[in-house]
Amino acid sequence: MDESFMLMLSNLLHFHNSLDSSTSLLSSPSSSSSASSPPSLLSSSPPTPLLFFTLASLLSYLASQKKPTPTKPPSSTSITTTNPESSSSFSVSAFRALSTEHIWSLEAPLRDSQWRSMYGLSYPVFTTVVDKLKPHITASNLSLPSDYAVSMVLSRLAHGFSAKTLASRYSLEPYLVSKITNMVTRLLATKLYPEFIKIPVSRRRLIETTQAFEELTSLPNMCGAIDGSPIKVKRGDIGGNMYKCRYGYSSVLLQVVADHKKVFWDVCVKAPGGSDDASHLRGSVLYNRLVSGDVVWDKVINVRGHHVRPYIVGDWCYPLLSFLMTPFSPNGSGTPAQNLFDGMLMKGRSVVVDAIALLKGRWKILQDLNVGLDHAPQTIVACCVLHNLCQIAREPEPETWKDPDEGGVQARGLENEKSFHYFGDSLRQALADDLHQRLSSR
Repeated sequence: MDESFMLMLSNLLHFHNSLDSSTSLLSSPSSSSSASSPPSLLSSSPPTPLLFFTLASLLSYLASQKKPTPTKPPSSTSITTTNPESSSSFSVSAFRALSTEHIWSLEAPLRDSQWRSMYGLSYPVFTTVVDKLKPHITASNLSLPSDYAVSMVLSRLAHGFSAKTLASRYSLEPYLVSKITNMVTRLLATKLYPEFIKIPVSRRRLIETTQAFEELTSLPNMCGAIDGSPIKVKRGDIGGNMYKCRYGYSSVLLQVVADHKKVFWDVCVKAPGGSDDASHLRGSVLYNRLVSGDVVWDKVINVRGHHVRPYIVGDWCYPLLSFLMTPFSPNGSGTPAQNLFDGMLMKGRSVVVDAIALLKGRWKILQDLNVGLDHAPQTIVACCVLHNLCQIAREPEPETWKDPDEGGVQARGLENEKSFHYFGDSLRQALADDLHQRLSSR
């Protein structure tokens, strides 16, 4: 029996004896009958000992039902438990136990594999993201630790969890989960974008990129591939058909330019899903910079008397311009030189298709975006920034997400693009003839 209860029972007995010594619960009947009884509010009648015995039994029952308070909180070795909805598994203490203690007892491959399964990236890359965002998160006076807030948002982006699902797991209100998601994705899309998504203008990077593309396609001075992809959004947030993409669902349009490492060096999310790729390009900052000559690529080669600056490649849904090469024909109806050029161009373009498939496979929220339409662009751009971080860090590539094969009409040039189209057509033919001659002579 508990020592505190024994002490309490002893006090009760002494208290009873002081009131009526002739009826002590521990005295014999003979001794109680011979003792004198002082005046008392409690009589020495038989109910008196029964009353104290009843009180003692009640207190004993209450003591046995009281749960002991642990002196030390249990340590957690993993955020995930047998019950994935357990809020304690996703508490700050559980996260802290894994990130600051248990994480260092694991071998690096196991540690990073476990971290990727939860947050989409390895522990070193995670700490890089936290270190870069921490000053901005701290300045926002968020009541949660910076690394815990980042981990929560990354788990949402990596697994596509809704705010309601995360709220139940982390014991937070859904509005707070949405607020934290919006803050972290906004910081990724603004503060980290300039550092990790850059147009390759330095000579060293240009040479590395163009040489890698030439090894892949035999086409000189190619520096990137462009493509668009619809990102599915919640139907309830929008109306009309302008957001309905070619696959039949409501979406916003993502435009990216990727290099040979599947790293994005330009990202644009400005158009509803019903827009075509050419219109989206023409509304982008990249297009305006290239048309105005704001982007200076200091690497010019001579191909059959034509000065060829670095260019990007796209499919027939984009306009042919001096800085954007597209196929001669979508169905292989050109000359042998033109068909050879088209095959090599599409081979180079495949890197951006693979990059988008990898982006959607790594950050599953992009497969069915469950944030408000106002926050959709920054969420998409944030995932692109994280994608680049993973590619630069050479993170293992997860299973990709493939969109259905796309189709589309050939883009038409605009009146104000005539000069760009004219030079582009001349450069394309020169590149095709040069390619055919070089490969035929081997």
